[in-house]
Amino acid sequence: MAGTDPRDFDEVDVDFNDDFDDNGDSEASAPPPLGGPSVIVDNVHVRYRVFGGRRQSSAPEMGRFKSILNRSRKHVGSVSHIHAIRGVSFVARHGESIGLIGMNGAGKSTLLRAIAGLMPVTSGAVYVNGRSSLLGVNAALMRSLTGERNVMLGGMALGLSRKQVQERFDEIVEFAGIGDFIYMPMNAYSSGMAARLRFAISTAAVPDVLLIDEALATGDAAFKARSRERIEEIRQQAGTVFLVSHSARTIEQMCDRAIWIDRGVVADDGPVEEVLPRYREELKRRR
Repeated sequence: MAGTDPRDFDEVDVDFNDDFDDNGDSEASAPPPLGGPSVIVDNVHVRYRVFGGRRQSSAPEMGRFKSILNRSRKHVGSVSHIHAIRGVSFVARHGESIGLIGMNGAGKSTLLRAIAGLMPVTSGAVYVNGRSSLLGVNAALMRSLTGERNVMLGGMALGLSRKQVQERFDEIVEFAGIGDFIYMPMNAYSSGMAARLRFAISTAAVPDVLLIDEALATGDAAFKARSRERIEEIRQQAGTVFLVSHSARTIEQMCDRAIWIDRGVVADDGPVEEVLPRYREELKRRR
């Protein structure tokens, strides 16, 4: 089962706009031949608890009717149980690029974190053949340190030697496009600069399974083009890519398969050109 200590990691929190484009044209190159299974998700359920309740009202009571109205606001510290993933199963293969699509709150990011080993599954199992890397998490960056120091720490966290990180340092900085900011503490970075550096570090060592949670929204067109090229390199080296995105064009350009998650279950799974039209129709119906 996939497993990593979440205390060792940092996170990227970048959101796409919901920009589904019915006219998005796919520019993805021909996918490499598929290899054996890289990820097996077997009847996975994920439940977790959310702590917190309604704020207690400080307004004075005004008779019995007022007391009844305020009764629901007196319960503080309640616990909600969330059943985010409900019996999800699928098999991913080496060389596949898979887009996870679905509405907000469908469970896409929770599923991605379960595959990465950062979210414990309540039942079922996740099997990963090789090393998985959740973009921006495995880099283990520290905001109080310089970008230069974080490149070294992040690269070594990915299994590279100090010499290998030094050899790839210039390439990482150029890819991130942050220039001399690499020598400044990361707490001086904008969120976009930090996310671009995390992407550059996370892909410096080619993982067996790369998981990306809406991180390609950061950066200009040139950076997004470089990101696509890097992901394509990973695929060509028989890696597996999972991408969570609200952008149809991004899914069409980057992925050959789409898994539609709806209310924690798999609503559809198949070639991108077949699943996306059905998903668009459902979005229109719900609106």
